[in-house]
Order: sequence, then structure tokens, then C-alpha cells
Amino acid sequence: MPIALVSALPAWFVAGLALGALASVVVAIIFYAGERLYPTSKRSPGSASRGSLRRHAEIREYLAAIGEPVVEEYEQDGLTIAFYLPDRDVGITFDPRVLFGLEDASTHVILCEDEMPAAHLGQRLPFEVPETPRQPPTSSDPVDAAYEQLGLTREASTSDVKDAYRSRVKDAHPDRGGSSEEFKQLQDAYTTAKNDAEGTV
Repeated sequence: MPIALVSALPAWFVAGLALGALASVVVAIIFYAGERLYPTSKRSPGSASRGSLRRHAEIREYLAAIGEPVVEEYEQDGLTIAFYLPDRDVGITFDPRVLFGLEDASTHVILCEDEMPAAHLGQRLPFEVPETPRQPPTSSDPVDAAYEQLGLTREASTSDVKDAYRSRVKDAHPDRGGSSEEFKQLQDAYTTAKNDAEGTV
């Protein structure tokens, strides 16, 4: 019966089906061979990106600045909380699964985005936090002061300057709660440091 059905079909249709099947097999073989020769590196669940590590360091510094004792990578009910404040029973996580997994726990869990500036964490904490103003640069050299304001040293590359500026401009922008003066100072520091890093000063 199937042979009779195939013989009833036009020859061009049967040839198209055969070529399509052959092409699919060839493509599958190419992908299989490529995966065997050049395996894709899978990121392990515990690994973090460079930006994520920087954000964790900022949060660590912020919590130290407001005087909160902190335990990192705290285990509770089989889940890992990125930052746990034992005196307040507050957890800070970047993983929604932890937030939802601890809904019924007594610990107050806060979900933070990796992009959220650490200075904005105080707005999410369920207790009053002291103000932590940025320290003004201590250097008298304007170029060193510009790097210092960006949290860098003079050896920083142009891309480091851009990354530091992008990270800090979120905190300083007037639309996000920063002051116009602080925003202007940050822009000036960025211009000065970028010109120095590019060698145009």
C-alpha cells in the first residue's frame, strides 16, 4: 500500500522529500560533530558573571558602611541566601526561587536585581538605614580625583572607566534620586578619566 501511494505522487514531490530528509541528516551530523569537537561550555549554577561579582562587592561594602553584620551564602531550608543579616533576620537574594521558596519562613527575604545599585538597597530593607553619602575625592590632582570618584586607579583602561561610569551614573542621576550637582561632578570625572585613559589629556 505505501509503495502504491509513493508511486501515485509526482516525481518532483518524492524527490523533494528525499532531498529534504537527506539535508536534515547532513545538518544533524554536522551539529553532532561540531558539538563533539567544540563542546559548548555550560555555566555552572553557582558561577557568577563579572558584573554580578561587582554588584555583590558593592552590596558587601554598603552593608559594612551602614554597620550591618552579614553572613554570605547562608543556607536555610535547602536554599542559599546571598546575604543574610542575622541581627534583623533579613535575607537578600538575586534568585526568585529563593524568595518564593522562603515565603512561609520567618526570614524577611528581599529580591534584588543584579543591575540594582547597592545604594538603592536601603530603600528595600524593612528597617531604617543611615545615610551613606559618597566621600569626596581626597586627591588634589584633578585626574587622580576623577579616577578616585569613579572608584578606579590611574592604571584603569578606557573600558574600565566606561564600566565604572555606567555603574555609578545610575545612583547619581537626578531621576533616580541623585542630586544634580553629584551627577554633574560624575560626568566631569568621567570625561577627565576617559580622556586620560585614551591619552588625549
